Amino acid sequence: MRYSFPENINSIEMKKINRQRIFQLIYKEGPLSKQAITAALNVSTPTVTQNLKELEEQDLILKQGYFASTGGRKAKAITYQPNARFAIGLDVTANHLTTVIINLGIDIIYRRRVRLHFENTQEYFRMAGAMVRQAIKESGIDSNKITGTGIAVPAHVSEDGLNITYAPILDFTGGNIKEFAQFIDYPCRFINDASAACMAEYWNVNELVNIVYLSLSNSVGGAILLNNTVYPGENQRSAEFGHMTLVPGGRPCYCGQKGCVEAYCNARLLSDTCNGDLALFFEMLSMESTPHLKIWNEYLDDLAIAINSLRMMFDCQIVLGGYVGGYIEPYIPDLRQRVSKLNSFGNDGSYLQVCRYKFEASAVGSALQYISEFLEEI
Repeated sequence: MRYSFPENINSIEMKKINRQRIFQLIYKEGPLSKQAITAALNVSTPTVTQNLKELEEQDLILKQGYFASTGGRKAKAITYQPNARFAIGLDVTANHLTTVIINLGIDIIYRRRVRLHFENTQEYFRMAGAMVRQAIKESGIDSNKITGTGIAVPAHVSEDGLNITYAPILDFTGGNIKEFAQFIDYPCRFINDASAACMAEYWNVNELVNIVYLSLSNSVGGAILLNNTVYPGENQRSAEFGHMTLVPGGRPCYCGQKGCVEAYCNARLLSDTCNGDLALFFEMLSMESTPHLKIWNEYLDDLAIAINSLRMMFDCQIVLGGYVGGYIEPYIPDLRQRVSKLNSFGNDGSYLQVCRYKFEASAVGSALQYISEFLEEI
């Protein structure tokens, strides 16, 4: 493994860099032996030994058994301590608030979703803070190991994650992170909900990945992942797929335009037929209810057009997430056939995938901001 060191680096900085490299290698590729770490990083054995000692004293790594012997003494297997740090994620929607706690291994330690209508009021922010405290108490984690709280919102977010620049769905345009932070005892930052979900889907993937993530929830959004990095756009407004024009002059959209994808592919079009219960819609669909089949076929036709447009623009994998993404897997073969018929350059619909995170993706992705920062700054 080659590594370019900054020029004029001093010994303290070099020590920090070596510690980061060793821990990050263990995190990504462990369990590893001391010898394997030394060879992979081209670092001296004493340097590796000293750093492993310090990391173990900080409870960041642990020895977990032994590797098979190659003739001498068995080498100890070194791995990271998943519960060394935690991060909290909130997913704020118009009518629900989801709280998760994840550890370094991205295991969901705690999850809770409650019906809570968003309001730009002190009472709402106080309740959000109370849910965070309740999550910490019920999970039993050490609060000193919490790195921060990410807050996913269906909104445009400033580059620093501190301000809401556009949020008609929540009526929170101009909102500031201070509204939440006054009731939460940890660093806080906003993130767009679809970008957060996309981060969760492709966290810690070793190979370079380019994907389009299409979020089909009560609003339609998305994210563009280029070489494993979310592309934010020049104005932090990339991947507003819900506001591509699907039907010129068609149904009105909340943005003020007509015929947006949002107006034809949001999850409410399905759930509203079952008193807001999306799970019940898909249950009726599995029972081949005629009215629900009709609505679903119209939905898939419109969705196929939107997906084909994205395929023509980006020529990469497309992942379906959001509320509908959690239920759509049995219908993917049908949807692939529909998009294949629209494709001008082939009839292979295998580029269309279903999200791995069926639920809580945005909450997990928002928390990942702080896990990522911890790993980079260790």
